[in-house]
Amino acid sequence: MILAGGVGSRFWPLSTPRRPKQLLPLVSDAPLLADTVGRLAALIPAERTLIVTSSSLAASVRAMLGQLPAENVIAEPRAAGTAPALAWAAATISRRGAPEDVMICVHADWAIGDDAEFRATLARATEVAESQRSLVTVGVVPARPDPGFGYIEPGEVLASARRVKRFAEKPNRETAARMVASGYLWNSGIFVWRAIDFLSEVRAHSPEVAPSLPLAESGDIDRFFSEVTPISVDEGVLERSARGLVIPGDFGWDDVGSWAALHRVRRRDELGNATFGDVHSVSASNNVVHAEGGSVVLYGVDDLVVVSRAGMTLVTTRERAAELKLLLEVLPKNVRERP
Repeated sequence: MILAGGVGSRFWPLSTPRRPKQLLPLVSDAPLLADTVGRLAALIPAERTLIVTSSSLAASVRAMLGQLPAENVIAEPRAAGTAPALAWAAATISRRGAPEDVMICVHADWAIGDDAEFRATLARATEVAESQRSLVTVGVVPARPDPGFGYIEPGEVLASARRVKRFAEKPNRETAARMVASGYLWNSGIFVWRAIDFLSEVRAHSPEVAPSLPLAESGDIDRFFSEVTPISVDEGVLERSARGLVIPGDFGWDDVGSWAALHRVRRRDELGNATFGDVHSVSASNNVVHAEGGSVVLYGVDDLVVVSRAGMTLVTTRERAAELKLLLEVLPKNVRERP
């Protein structure tokens, strides 16, 4: 089950409501969503792959992923957070007659360095979810003390996993360093559980979602998403459940959250430039450049983000690339919302 909603405003001006980041070729030559589906194909066949996206993107997603049955692209009438989205997916699996099947839940906007190890970790998590009847999350072994991610503190050992002692919100840099030194894991948002077990925990612990479950079970998607209270799965279920387990994963995971993140996940030239398109760099290093429909030439500059598309060019620094939401708030509407 792949979550593929959202706009990704931190990838403006390339990302727009009609063409959000999950539909863009940000890490490879293929869109992020297509990469995600392809990465899972050796583990999960197309007919058992569900995509949850917004109603405005459903047609584009179906066109991109023609190998999936059209009904496997679920169009949310309203964005309501990950808890309702996952509850709807679990109910969909149950309605199709497989409530005891295991759901593997991932996001469409990640970079993965080692696809084979990623699939092997998911297979291990599946075994734990089945044998322990638990809600399993994959905690990524940190590559650095990053304040941009949430963290998981592992607790006591149980079989081939550990109990989740606590979830920690995004810390400051000093706290992140202490957490990494103490064995915390990144909260990746990778979840593995049987559909029936997840729905049971939603009923027991999530008053925001549980009253609307009968609508999900009957297949009334419009009423379900209009009546449910928006909430994340971490807050609405996992932080309240005693059935949470965590297993470590080390497969080059990265959350592609801003232009600056592409410097970590794209191939770089000998001077550290991560580029896409027709880009020429002279005496320039450690830049991120995305060129569509034209050429970009860099000369004597370092640590920049340059994004060029038809009629629009953005230039900022890698350090400030995560602040694009603040930029969009002050730009004129005709610039901000240019198609």
